[in-house]
Amino acid sequence: TYTFKLRQGVKFHNGKPLTTADVVASFDRYNKIGLERSMFNNVASWDAPDASTFVIHMKKPQPTFIELLSSFSVPVVIVPAEDRDDPPMQLKTIGTGPWQLVDFVPGSHVKLKRYDGYAPNTKYEQRTGFGGYKQACFDTVTFRIVTEPGARVAGLQTGELQGVEDLPTKSLPELKKDKNITVVPLPNWWIQIALPNTSAPPTNNLMFRKAVQAALDMDEIMDAATDGNYKLNVGFQYPNQPSYTDAGKETYNLKNPKLAKEYLAKANYKGEPLVLLTNKDYPSMYNAALVMAEQLKAVGIKAELKVVDWPTSVTTMQNTTTGWNFFFTGYGTQPALGALATMVFFAPPNANYKPAPGKDDPDLLAAFRDMNDQPDPKARQAAFARMQKIILDNVYAVPFGSLTKVQGVRANVGGYVPFRIPRMSNVWFKN
Repeated sequence: TYTFKLRQGVKFHNGKPLTTADVVASFDRYNKIGLERSMFNNVASWDAPDASTFVIHMKKPQPTFIELLSSFSVPVVIVPAEDRDDPPMQLKTIGTGPWQLVDFVPGSHVKLKRYDGYAPNTKYEQRTGFGGYKQACFDTVTFRIVTEPGARVAGLQTGELQGVEDLPTKSLPELKKDKNITVVPLPNWWIQIALPNTSAPPTNNLMFRKAVQAALDMDEIMDAATDGNYKLNVGFQYPNQPSYTDAGKETYNLKNPKLAKEYLAKANYKGEPLVLLTNKDYPSMYNAALVMAEQLKAVGIKAELKVVDWPTSVTTMQNTTTGWNFFFTGYGTQPALGALATMVFFAPPNANYKPAPGKDDPDLLAAFRDMNDQPDPKARQAAFARMQKIILDNVYAVPFGSLTKVQGVRANVGGYVPFRIPRMSNVWFKN
Protein backbone atom coordinates (compact mmCIF):
# COMPACT_ATOMS: atom_id res chain seq x y z
CA THR A 1 0.00 0.00 0.00
CA TYR A 2 1.22 3.49 -0.89
CA THR A 3 -0.24 6.49 0.95
CA PHE A 4 0.16 10.01 -0.41
CA LYS A 5 -0.60 13.19 1.55
CA LEU A 6 -1.49 16.16 -0.66
CA ARG A 7 0.32 19.43 -0.09
CA GLN A 8 -1.92 22.10 1.36
CA GLY A 9 -2.76 25.30 -0.50
CA VAL A 10 -2.34 23.90 -4.02
CA LYS A 11 -4.78 25.41 -6.52
CA PHE A 12 -5.53 24.76 -10.16
CA HIS A 13 -5.06 27.55 -12.68
CA ASN A 14 -8.82 28.14 -12.54
CA GLY A 15 -8.54 28.92 -8.81
CA LYS A 16 -10.12 25.67 -7.61
CA PRO A 17 -8.33 23.99 -4.66
CA LEU A 18 -6.77 20.60 -5.44
CA THR A 19 -8.31 17.68 -3.50
CA THR A 20 -8.03 13.92 -3.69
CA ALA A 21 -11.27 13.86 -5.69
CA ASP A 22 -9.22 15.34 -8.55
CA VAL A 23 -6.47 12.76 -8.00
CA VAL A 24 -8.92 9.85 -8.09
CA ALA A 25 -10.59 11.23 -11.23
CA SER A 26 -7.21 11.71 -12.94
CA PHE A 27 -6.07 8.16 -12.14
CA ASP A 28 -9.43 6.80 -13.34
CA ARG A 29 -9.05 8.75 -16.57
CA TYR A 30 -5.51 7.52 -17.26
CA ASN A 31 -6.47 3.94 -16.44
CA LYS A 32 -9.15 4.22 -19.12
CA ILE A 33 -7.30 5.99 -21.95
CA GLY A 34 -3.58 6.18 -21.06
CA LEU A 35 -1.23 4.62 -23.60
CA GLU A 36 0.94 3.17 -20.81
CA ARG A 37 -1.90 2.16 -18.49
CA SER A 38 -0.33 -1.30 -18.23
CA MET A 39 1.62 0.13 -15.30
CA PHE A 40 -1.60 -0.32 -13.30
CA ASN A 41 -1.78 -4.08 -13.98
CA ASN A 42 -0.53 -4.82 -10.47
CA VAL A 43 -2.78 -2.24 -8.80
CA ALA A 44 -5.80 -3.64 -6.98
CA SER A 45 -7.50 -0.30 -6.33
CA TRP A 46 -7.09 3.28 -5.19
CA ASP A 47 -9.22 5.43 -2.93
CA ALA A 48 -9.34 8.70 -1.01
CA PRO A 49 -10.25 8.29 2.66
CA ASP A 50 -10.30 12.08 3.02
CA ALA A 51 -9.76 15.25 0.99
CA SER A 52 -5.97 15.21 1.47
CA THR A 53 -5.12 11.47 1.51
CA PHE A 54 -4.78 9.23 -1.57
CA VAL A 55 -4.07 5.51 -1.19
CA ILE A 56 -2.95 2.98 -3.83
CA HIS A 57 -3.46 -0.71 -2.97
CA MET A 58 -1.19 -3.18 -4.80
CA LYS A 59 -2.00 -6.81 -5.62
CA LYS A 60 1.57 -7.77 -4.72
CA PRO A 61 4.86 -5.95 -4.02
CA GLN A 62 6.37 -4.23 -7.08
CA PRO A 63 9.75 -2.58 -6.41
CA THR A 64 9.55 -0.39 -9.51
CA PHE A 65 6.03 0.98 -9.13
CA ILE A 66 6.97 4.41 -7.78
CA GLU A 67 9.68 4.69 -10.44
CA LEU A 68 7.06 4.06 -13.12
CA LEU A 69 4.49 6.34 -11.54
CA SER A 70 6.93 9.27 -11.46
CA SER A 71 8.16 8.65 -15.01
CA PHE A 72 7.65 11.11 -17.84
CA SER A 73 6.66 8.04 -19.89
CA VAL A 74 3.50 7.59 -17.82
CA PRO A 75 1.94 11.06 -17.65
CA VAL A 76 -0.73 10.63 -14.99
CA VAL A 77 -1.24 14.38 -14.78
CA ILE A 78 -3.63 15.63 -12.11
CA VAL A 79 -6.51 17.60 -13.62
CA PRO A 80 -9.80 18.96 -12.26
CA ALA A 81 -12.25 16.14 -11.60
CA GLU A 82 -14.81 17.74 -13.91
CA ASP A 83 -12.41 17.20 -16.85
CA ARG A 84 -12.12 13.45 -16.31
CA ASP A 85 -14.20 12.67 -19.42
CA ASP A 86 -12.26 14.91 -21.82
CA PRO A 87 -11.39 12.82 -24.92
CA PRO A 88 -7.79 11.73 -25.52
CA MET A 89 -5.60 14.53 -26.94
CA GLN A 90 -8.31 17.08 -26.01
CA LEU A 91 -7.62 17.59 -22.31
CA LYS A 92 -8.02 21.17 -21.13
CA THR A 93 -4.70 22.77 -20.19
CA ILE A 94 -5.53 23.45 -16.54
CA GLY A 95 -2.77 22.40 -14.17
CA THR A 96 -1.26 23.48 -10.85
CA GLY A 97 2.27 24.52 -11.86
CA PRO A 98 4.06 27.88 -11.75
CA TRP A 99 3.22 28.60 -15.40
CA GLN A 100 -0.15 28.65 -17.11
CA LEU A 101 -1.00 28.69 -20.79
CA VAL A 102 -1.73 32.01 -22.52
CA ASP A 103 -1.91 30.80 -26.10
CA PHE A 104 -0.60 28.20 -28.50
CA VAL A 105 -0.30 28.92 -32.23
CA PRO A 106 0.80 25.76 -34.10
CA GLY A 107 3.95 26.37 -36.09
CA SER A 108 4.53 29.72 -34.36
CA HIS A 109 4.77 29.77 -30.57
CA VAL A 110 3.59 28.77 -27.13
CA LYS A 111 3.18 31.57 -24.57
CA LEU A 112 3.00 31.03 -20.81
CA LYS A 113 2.45 33.45 -17.96
CA ARG A 114 3.30 33.27 -14.29
CA TYR A 115 0.54 31.74 -12.16
CA ASP A 116 0.37 33.95 -9.10
CA GLY A 117 -1.65 31.35 -7.21
CA TYR A 118 1.11 28.74 -7.42
CA ALA A 119 2.11 27.09 -4.14
CA PRO A 120 5.79 26.00 -4.30
CA ASN A 121 6.95 22.82 -2.59
CA THR A 122 8.85 24.21 0.40
CA LYS A 123 10.19 20.78 1.39
CA TYR A 124 12.86 21.41 -1.25
CA GLU A 125 15.35 24.23 -1.58
CA GLN A 126 15.82 23.92 -5.35
CA ARG A 127 14.44 22.30 -8.48
CA THR A 128 15.03 18.57 -9.04
CA GLY A 129 14.12 17.08 -12.40
CA PHE A 130 10.59 18.30 -13.13
CA GLY A 131 9.82 18.71 -9.43
CA GLY A 132 11.27 20.26 -6.31
CA TYR A 133 11.11 23.96 -5.42
CA LYS A 134 9.98 25.93 -8.47
CA GLN A 135 9.48 29.65 -8.89
CA ALA A 136 8.39 31.64 -11.94
CA CYS A 137 10.76 34.62 -12.13
CA PHE A 138 9.44 36.04 -15.42
CA ASP A 139 6.04 37.57 -16.14
CA THR A 140 5.81 35.58 -19.37
CA VAL A 141 7.82 32.99 -21.27
CA THR A 142 7.39 32.49 -25.01
CA PHE A 143 8.70 29.43 -26.84
CA ARG A 144 9.06 30.37 -30.51
CA ILE A 145 9.40 27.83 -33.31
CA VAL A 146 12.36 28.97 -35.42
CA THR A 147 13.16 26.28 -37.96
CA GLU A 148 16.02 28.06 -39.76
CA PRO A 149 19.33 27.46 -37.89
CA GLY A 150 20.81 30.76 -39.06
CA ALA A 151 17.79 32.66 -37.72
CA ARG A 152 18.19 31.01 -34.32
CA VAL A 153 21.85 32.04 -34.16
CA ALA A 154 21.12 35.60 -35.29
CA GLY A 155 18.28 35.93 -32.78
CA LEU A 156 20.57 34.86 -29.94
CA GLN A 157 23.32 37.23 -31.06
CA THR A 158 21.04 40.26 -31.29
CA GLY A 159 19.15 39.48 -28.09
CA GLU A 160 15.82 39.01 -29.86
CA LEU A 161 15.98 35.50 -28.38
CA GLN A 162 17.22 35.01 -24.83
CA GLY A 163 17.79 31.30 -25.33
CA VAL A 164 18.09 28.74 -28.12
CA GLU A 165 17.42 25.05 -27.59
CA ASP A 166 19.42 23.78 -30.58
CA LEU A 167 22.51 25.54 -31.97
CA PRO A 168 24.05 24.39 -35.27
CA THR A 169 27.53 22.92 -34.97
CA LYS A 170 29.14 25.27 -37.48
CA SER A 171 28.13 28.33 -35.42
CA LEU A 172 29.73 27.19 -32.16
CA PRO A 173 33.26 28.61 -32.62
CA GLU A 174 31.83 32.07 -33.25
CA LEU A 175 29.30 31.90 -30.41
CA LYS A 176 31.86 30.71 -27.87
CA LYS A 177 33.86 33.89 -28.50
CA ASP A 178 30.85 36.14 -27.86
CA LYS A 179 30.94 37.46 -24.27
CA ASN A 180 27.19 38.12 -24.42
CA ILE A 181 26.38 34.43 -24.94
CA THR A 182 26.79 31.35 -22.75
CA VAL A 183 27.03 28.05 -24.64
CA VAL A 184 25.76 25.02 -22.68
CA PRO A 185 26.17 21.43 -23.96
CA LEU A 186 23.54 18.74 -23.46
CA PRO A 187 25.39 15.44 -24.07
CA ASN A 188 22.37 13.12 -23.76
CA TRP A 189 19.38 14.46 -25.64
CA TRP A 190 17.76 11.89 -27.90
CA ILE A 191 18.04 8.29 -29.11
CA GLN A 192 17.04 8.26 -32.78
CA ILE A 193 14.96 5.21 -33.61
CA ALA A 194 12.66 3.60 -36.17
CA LEU A 195 9.86 1.28 -35.04
CA PRO A 196 8.49 -1.47 -37.29
CA ASN A 197 4.86 -2.32 -37.89
CA THR A 198 4.98 -6.08 -37.37
CA SER A 199 1.30 -6.43 -38.26
CA ALA A 200 1.72 -5.41 -41.91
CA PRO A 201 3.75 -6.93 -44.76
CA PRO A 202 6.60 -6.94 -45.48
CA THR A 203 7.66 -5.99 -41.92
CA ASN A 204 5.55 -8.79 -40.44
CA ASN A 205 8.33 -11.11 -41.66
CA LEU A 206 11.30 -11.47 -39.28
CA MET A 207 13.72 -12.32 -42.09
CA PHE A 208 12.72 -9.14 -43.90
CA ARG A 209 13.24 -7.07 -40.76
CA LYS A 210 16.66 -8.65 -40.33
CA ALA A 211 17.46 -7.69 -43.93
CA VAL A 212 16.68 -4.07 -43.10
CA GLN A 213 18.82 -4.28 -39.96
CA ALA A 214 21.75 -5.79 -41.87
CA ALA A 215 21.70 -3.15 -44.62
CA LEU A 216 22.06 -0.08 -42.43
CA ASP A 217 25.17 2.08 -41.98
CA MET A 218 24.45 3.95 -38.76
CA ASP A 219 27.29 6.46 -39.11
CA GLU A 220 25.94 7.59 -42.45
CA ILE A 221 22.39 7.86 -41.12
CA MET A 222 23.33 9.67 -37.91
CA ASP A 223 25.70 12.09 -39.62
CA ALA A 224 22.91 13.18 -41.96
CA ALA A 225 20.35 13.30 -39.15
CA THR A 226 22.35 15.32 -36.64
CA ASP A 227 24.77 17.76 -38.26
CA GLY A 228 27.53 15.55 -36.82
CA ASN A 229 26.38 15.79 -33.18
CA TYR A 230 25.93 12.11 -32.35
CA LYS A 231 27.36 8.99 -30.75
CA LEU A 232 26.84 5.46 -32.01
CA ASN A 233 24.70 3.63 -29.46
CA VAL A 234 23.35 0.13 -29.74
CA GLY A 235 20.44 0.32 -27.34
CA PHE A 236 17.94 2.23 -25.27
CA GLN A 237 20.04 3.92 -22.59
CA TYR A 238 22.65 6.65 -22.93
CA PRO A 239 26.26 5.45 -22.56
CA ASN A 240 27.68 5.84 -19.04
CA GLN A 241 24.25 5.58 -17.43
CA PRO A 242 24.03 3.06 -14.56
CA SER A 243 21.61 0.85 -16.49
CA TYR A 244 23.40 1.01 -19.86
CA THR A 245 23.94 -2.33 -21.61
CA ASP A 246 25.31 -3.28 -25.01
CA ALA A 247 23.26 -6.50 -25.12
CA GLY A 248 22.44 -7.29 -28.73
CA LYS A 249 25.45 -5.38 -30.07
CA GLU A 250 26.07 -8.11 -32.64
CA THR A 251 22.96 -6.89 -34.52
CA TYR A 252 24.01 -3.22 -34.68
CA ASN A 253 25.56 -1.19 -37.50
CA LEU A 254 26.18 -4.24 -39.68
CA LYS A 255 26.30 -2.31 -43.01
CA ASN A 256 26.42 -5.67 -44.79
CA PRO A 257 24.57 -5.62 -48.14
CA LYS A 258 25.47 -9.26 -48.84
CA LEU A 259 23.88 -10.44 -45.60
CA ALA A 260 20.85 -8.21 -46.22
CA LYS A 261 20.26 -9.85 -49.60
CA GLU A 262 20.55 -13.31 -48.03
CA TYR A 263 17.84 -12.40 -45.54
CA LEU A 264 15.67 -11.01 -48.35
CA ALA A 265 15.93 -14.34 -50.14
CA LYS A 266 14.89 -16.18 -46.95
CA ALA A 267 11.96 -13.76 -46.62
CA ASN A 268 10.89 -14.53 -50.21
CA TYR A 269 10.74 -10.78 -50.78
CA LYS A 270 9.03 -9.93 -54.08
CA GLY A 271 9.56 -6.18 -54.25
CA GLU A 272 6.64 -5.07 -52.11
CA PRO A 273 6.77 -1.39 -51.10
CA LEU A 274 8.29 -0.53 -47.73
CA VAL A 275 6.70 2.67 -46.38
CA LEU A 276 8.78 4.83 -44.04
CA LEU A 277 6.45 7.09 -42.01
CA THR A 278 8.28 10.30 -41.15
CA ASN A 279 7.88 14.07 -40.82
CA LYS A 280 9.73 17.33 -41.48
CA ASP A 281 8.86 18.89 -38.11
CA TYR A 282 11.87 17.04 -36.69
CA PRO A 283 14.64 17.27 -39.31
CA SER A 284 16.63 14.46 -37.67
CA MET A 285 13.73 12.05 -38.29
CA TYR A 286 13.24 13.16 -41.88
CA ASN A 287 16.94 13.05 -42.75
CA ALA A 288 17.36 9.64 -41.11
CA ALA A 289 14.47 8.32 -43.19
CA LEU A 290 15.96 9.74 -46.39
CA VAL A 291 19.31 8.03 -45.88
CA MET A 292 17.76 4.79 -44.66
CA ALA A 293 15.59 4.65 -47.79
CA GLU A 294 18.63 5.00 -50.05
CA GLN A 295 20.55 2.31 -48.17
CA LEU A 296 17.60 -0.07 -48.47
CA LYS A 297 17.15 0.66 -52.17
CA ALA A 298 20.80 -0.29 -52.64
CA VAL A 299 20.04 -3.87 -51.52
CA GLY A 300 16.86 -4.17 -53.58
CA ILE A 301 14.16 -3.03 -51.16
CA LYS A 302 11.48 -0.80 -52.65
CA ALA A 303 11.59 1.86 -49.92
CA GLU A 304 9.44 4.98 -50.11
CA LEU A 305 8.75 7.86 -47.74
CA LYS A 306 5.36 8.88 -46.39
CA VAL A 307 5.87 12.43 -45.09
CA VAL A 308 3.19 13.97 -42.86
CA ASP A 309 3.28 16.41 -39.95
CA TRP A 310 4.45 15.11 -36.58
CA PRO A 311 1.00 14.89 -34.90
CA THR A 312 -0.41 12.97 -37.87
CA SER A 313 2.60 10.68 -37.83
CA VAL A 314 2.06 9.86 -34.15
CA THR A 315 -1.69 9.25 -34.43
CA THR A 316 -1.16 7.10 -37.54
CA MET A 317 1.34 4.93 -35.70
CA GLN A 318 -0.81 4.67 -32.58
CA ASN A 319 -4.15 4.00 -34.24
CA THR A 320 -3.46 2.09 -37.47
CA THR A 321 -1.53 -0.93 -38.72
CA THR A 322 -1.94 -0.26 -42.44
CA GLY A 323 -0.26 2.12 -44.86
CA TRP A 324 3.13 2.22 -43.12
CA ASN A 325 6.01 -0.09 -42.13
CA PHE A 326 8.52 1.95 -40.11
CA PHE A 327 7.71 4.91 -37.86
CA PHE A 328 10.49 7.42 -37.17
CA THR A 329 10.73 8.81 -33.67
CA GLY A 330 13.11 9.11 -30.75
CA TYR A 331 13.39 8.47 -27.03
CA GLY A 332 14.54 11.52 -25.11
CA THR A 333 13.47 12.03 -21.53
CA GLN A 334 12.66 8.36 -21.05
CA PRO A 335 16.24 7.02 -21.35
CA ALA A 336 17.38 9.70 -18.92
CA LEU A 337 14.90 8.32 -16.38
CA GLY A 338 16.18 4.76 -16.63
CA ALA A 339 15.58 1.49 -18.44
CA LEU A 340 12.03 0.87 -17.24
CA ALA A 341 10.79 4.23 -18.52
CA THR A 342 11.84 3.24 -22.05
CA MET A 343 10.94 -0.44 -22.03
CA VAL A 344 7.35 0.32 -21.06
CA PHE A 345 6.88 1.34 -24.71
CA PHE A 346 7.24 -2.31 -25.72
CA ALA A 347 4.57 -3.59 -23.32
CA PRO A 348 0.82 -3.90 -23.92
CA PRO A 349 -1.65 -2.38 -24.52
CA ASN A 350 0.18 -0.23 -27.07
CA ALA A 351 3.48 -1.98 -27.76
CA ASN A 352 5.56 0.12 -30.15
CA TYR A 353 6.34 -2.75 -32.52
CA LYS A 354 2.59 -3.09 -33.27
CA PRO A 355 2.01 -6.81 -32.72
CA ALA A 356 -1.35 -8.19 -33.77
CA PRO A 357 -3.91 -8.41 -30.92
CA GLY A 358 -2.86 -11.15 -28.51
CA LYS A 359 0.45 -11.68 -30.32
CA ASP A 360 2.84 -9.88 -27.99
CA ASP A 361 6.19 -11.69 -27.77
CA PRO A 362 5.96 -13.93 -24.65
CA ASP A 363 9.72 -13.83 -24.04
CA LEU A 364 9.69 -10.05 -24.17
CA LEU A 365 6.75 -9.91 -21.76
CA ALA A 366 8.52 -12.27 -19.35
CA ALA A 367 11.61 -10.05 -19.36
CA PHE A 368 9.46 -6.97 -18.78
CA ARG A 369 7.75 -8.65 -15.83
CA ASP A 370 11.15 -9.44 -14.33
CA MET A 371 12.21 -5.81 -14.83
CA ASN A 372 9.20 -4.81 -12.73
CA ASP A 373 9.00 -7.58 -10.15
CA GLN A 374 12.49 -8.81 -9.28
CA PRO A 375 13.43 -7.51 -5.81
CA ASP A 376 17.17 -7.51 -6.57
CA PRO A 377 18.36 -4.51 -8.66
CA LYS A 378 20.98 -6.73 -10.34
CA ALA A 379 18.26 -9.14 -11.43
CA ARG A 380 16.20 -6.24 -12.81
CA GLN A 381 19.25 -5.02 -14.76
CA ALA A 382 19.80 -8.53 -16.15
CA ALA A 383 16.15 -8.58 -17.23
CA PHE A 384 16.63 -5.27 -19.02
CA ALA A 385 19.67 -6.63 -20.89
CA ARG A 386 17.63 -9.70 -21.83
CA MET A 387 14.73 -7.56 -23.03
CA GLN A 388 16.98 -5.29 -25.10
CA LYS A 389 18.55 -8.32 -26.79
CA ILE A 390 15.11 -9.79 -27.57
CA ILE A 391 14.06 -6.49 -29.16
CA LEU A 392 17.20 -6.24 -31.29
CA ASP A 393 17.31 -9.94 -32.24
CA ASN A 394 13.71 -9.73 -33.46
CA VAL A 395 14.08 -6.21 -34.88
CA TYR A 396 11.21 -4.83 -32.84
CA ALA A 397 13.10 -1.53 -33.05
CA VAL A 398 16.00 -0.06 -35.01
CA PRO A 399 18.02 2.31 -32.80
CA PHE A 400 20.35 4.43 -34.93
CA GLY A 401 22.38 6.22 -32.24
CA SER A 402 22.33 9.02 -29.65
CA LEU A 403 22.00 12.70 -30.48
CA THR A 404 23.88 15.29 -28.51
CA LYS A 405 22.85 18.93 -28.51
CA VAL A 406 24.30 22.33 -27.75
CA GLN A 407 22.09 25.05 -26.30
CA GLY A 408 22.78 28.71 -25.65
CA VAL A 409 21.46 31.57 -23.54
CA ARG A 410 22.27 35.25 -23.27
CA ALA A 411 24.93 35.94 -20.63
CA ASN A 412 22.45 37.87 -18.49
CA VAL A 413 20.25 34.78 -18.04
CA GLY A 414 20.81 33.19 -14.65
CA GLY A 415 19.86 29.76 -13.33
CA TYR A 416 19.47 28.03 -16.69
CA VAL A 417 20.50 24.35 -16.58
CA PRO A 418 20.22 22.30 -19.80
CA PHE A 419 17.69 19.49 -19.65
CA ARG A 420 15.84 17.25 -22.08
CA ILE A 421 12.94 19.72 -22.06
CA PRO A 422 13.82 23.35 -21.25
CA ARG A 423 12.80 24.26 -17.69
CA MET A 424 12.01 27.92 -17.13
CA SER A 425 11.34 27.78 -13.39
CA ASN A 426 14.13 29.26 -11.22
CA VAL A 427 15.58 31.09 -14.24
CA TRP A 428 15.96 34.87 -14.12
CA PHE A 429 17.60 37.93 -15.68
CA LYS A 430 20.74 38.93 -13.80
CA ASN A 431 20.25 42.63 -14.54
